[in-house]
Amino acid sequence: MLEMRRLRLLRELSLRGTIAEVAYELSYSPSSVSQQLSLLEAEAGVKLLQRNGRTLSLTPQAQVLVAHTEQLLDSMERAEADLSATLSTVSGTVRLAVFQTAMLAILPGALGQLRQQHPHLRVEMSQQEPERALHETAARNFDLVVAEQYPGHAARHFENLDRRTLTHDALRLALPATDPTEVSEFDRVIRIEDAAHLPWVMEPVGAASRHWAEQACRTAGFEPDVRYETADLQAHVQLVESGNAVALLPDLVWAQRRRGLRIADLPGAPVRTVFTAMRYSSERNPAILAVRECLHDQAQSLPSPHAAERNAEVVTPATD
Repeated sequence: MLEMRRLRLLRELSLRGTIAEVAYELSYSPSSVSQQLSLLEAEAGVKLLQRNGRTLSLTPQAQVLVAHTEQLLDSMERAEADLSATLSTVSGTVRLAVFQTAMLAILPGALGQLRQQHPHLRVEMSQQEPERALHETAARNFDLVVAEQYPGHAARHFENLDRRTLTHDALRLALPATDPTEVSEFDRVIRIEDAAHLPWVMEPVGAASRHWAEQACRTAGFEPDVRYETADLQAHVQLVESGNAVALLPDLVWAQRRRGLRIADLPGAPVRTVFTAMRYSSERNPAILAVRECLHDQAQSLPSPHAAERNAEVVTPATD
C-alpha cells in the first residue's frame, strides 16, 4: 500500500526540483525527505528517482504516481468542499496570498465585510510576490491568491487554477509636485521621454513590473537611470514626493491615500490586470468563495481614479 504522505513528498519534488527546496518549504530536514522517498520506492517496487550529474529527476514511473497523487488531492479537496457546503455557517480557515498594493487598497475593506457576513471565518494573509504566490497556490500552500499581470508580460498559467479578473489598473508616470518657489528639472517633464536623464526608482530586477517599466522607457528611446530599487511601492511614492526620483506607478496605489505628486499619462494608456486565482478543486468551498466574493466586491467599490485626480496635478501630454 502506497503511503499518501510520501506520495505528497514526491509531488512536491516534482514541483520544486530539489530535495533541499522540498525540505525548506515543508520544514523537514533533507535527510528526512530522502529517507521517506526511499521508503516510497520500496513500497512502489520501482525506481522513482534517477541522478543526472548533481541533480535528481523523476523517472517515468514517478511521473505516473505524481499524476495520480494530483487526482487524489483534487478528490480530497472536492470532498472537503462538498462537506463544508452542507453546513449552515461559513467557517474554517482560508490562506490568502496577496501583493502589496492590493493588500493596502482592497484587503482591509474585504476583511471588514467578511467579519460582518461570516464572523466564524478565519483569514490568514501572507504578502507574496505574484509569481511565487501563483506557484504556491497551485501547490496547495495557499487557497486563494490576488496577483497581477503587466502589459506584454503574462503571468504564468497553472492548469489547476481558475483565474478571474478583479480590476484593471491604469499605469502612469509619477513626478514630484511643482514648487512655485523653485523650478527643478522635474518640472519640465510632461512626457516619459522628458524623464530620460532623471533618477528612477523601480522594483528589483526579475519582477514583472520592472521588466515592463524598463521596456516602457526603452520604447520611449532611452535607458532609465535606475538609482533606487525596492519592491515597496510606498517607498516609490515617498521618493517621488520628496523630489528624488520619478516612477511608473499603478492607480491602485492611490486607493487609500491622497496624491502629493504630479502624474502624467503614458502612450497607449497601459493598464495592468489584477486577478484572483483559486484551484478548480476548491471551487465549491464556501469559505474560499466567500473571501473571493468579498475581494471582488471591494474592488468594484474602489473610488474612481478620476476622483483622485482632483487632488493632484495631472499632466496629459499632447498627441502628435
